[in-house]
Amino acid sequence: MALKFFADAGFPCPTKRNPSDHFLMSINLDFDLINEALARCHTASSSKVGIIRTADIRRKLIESYKSSELTIHTKTTIQQLKTNVKKEEAINSNNVRSSANWMKQLSTLTKRSFLNMSRDLGYYWLRILFYILTGITIGTLFFHIGTGNSSILARGKCVSFIYGFMICLSCGGLPFFIEELKVFYGERSKGHCGEAAFVISNIISSFPFIFLISISSGIIIYFMVQFHPGLSNLAFFCINLFCCLSVVESCIMLVAAVVPNVMMGIGAGTGFIIFMMMPSQIFRPLNDIPKIFWRYPMSYLSFAAWAVQGQYKNDMLGVEFDPLLPGDPKVTGEQILPILFGVPLSHGKWLDLVMLIILLFVHRFLLFLVIRFNKRGISHVLWFYVMENLQFAKQRLLKNKPSKEQELPRPLSSLENVMSPDYARVML
Repeated sequence: MALKFFADAGFPCPTKRNPSDHFLMSINLDFDLINEALARCHTASSSKVGIIRTADIRRKLIESYKSSELTIHTKTTIQQLKTNVKKEEAINSNNVRSSANWMKQLSTLTKRSFLNMSRDLGYYWLRILFYILTGITIGTLFFHIGTGNSSILARGKCVSFIYGFMICLSCGGLPFFIEELKVFYGERSKGHCGEAAFVISNIISSFPFIFLISISSGIIIYFMVQFHPGLSNLAFFCINLFCCLSVVESCIMLVAAVVPNVMMGIGAGTGFIIFMMMPSQIFRPLNDIPKIFWRYPMSYLSFAAWAVQGQYKNDMLGVEFDPLLPGDPKVTGEQILPILFGVPLSHGKWLDLVMLIILLFVHRFLLFLVIRFNKRGISHVLWFYVMENLQFAKQRLLKNKPSKEQELPRPLSSLENVMSPDYARVML
């Protein structure tokens, strides 16, 4: 077809010549300089031979193509291909919408997430081991804490150690969260799953592991330290620890959805958790915390504040401690909490637990919003960064561009015509 087109346009391929070389010589503008040199060489020997410039050949080929049957055939083929592509896209989108309903998405994501968590030792199993070892360590350090006068501050240190150190172990799951988010972003771009199904599936799949962490480490700490006895107190301690760990997991997932890599995520996640622990009773009583910003509103937004004061009430309310001086009446937990630890008694421990659950749902909703609007397009900061780099690269290229006087010599492949001068001649 190409040979016929060039022949009809007036530029047939000579016999015993490579057609691809003939096509290249006809449309490549780099050969004009050689053709002009050949024309000057053959002017004296032949007056009947002329040289046609490549630009003129290309112009004639374009005009010939526009008026040929190839143009009509090509346009018709392109239109048919566009119609077929639109039909296939419509069929594929309908199949995706019909097969991937919300319940199907939730079931598939939950099974896959739970399978990944159970197979990967570093996701939860290794952390469960560390939590158990940490629980044994805490139980050994505060073994049989008792109700003596010195045990008052020891109980406060024990609670601060539990909710100040143990929850930082949740940063170990950040690399796995980032990998899950990468897979989710790829599937969402193809329309296979949504943000709500992903968030809820993560809650369901991680529930057994966080529950196992809370039960195993909670029971070890509770019986070795001998907190306030009672089944309800044990249940509150484990539930409180479970909710606190769940909130921390949500915070780590929030960080994983924002940061670009694992190293930055570990630093940002640890800093974010420590920042949320600062306006709590772990470091200072609530009455001594500065009211501006730290007390209002940060102490109400801190999960550590609600978890710590809930555990203080669960452990000390109803317990009597030995007095500082022998013979004095015993000191009750109701007297110690507001004075020594600054824990308000205006509400009970179950309200603290409810507030912790509310914070859990708030953080999950923030995670839903972040992954919904994240990776939808290039952010303004990234766009500015890319444009700056492109402008810098353009300046460097213009600066290093050789001038006409310093123009590099042409490659040897451009001298191919010199070997056959008759190739560039066209009989008039």
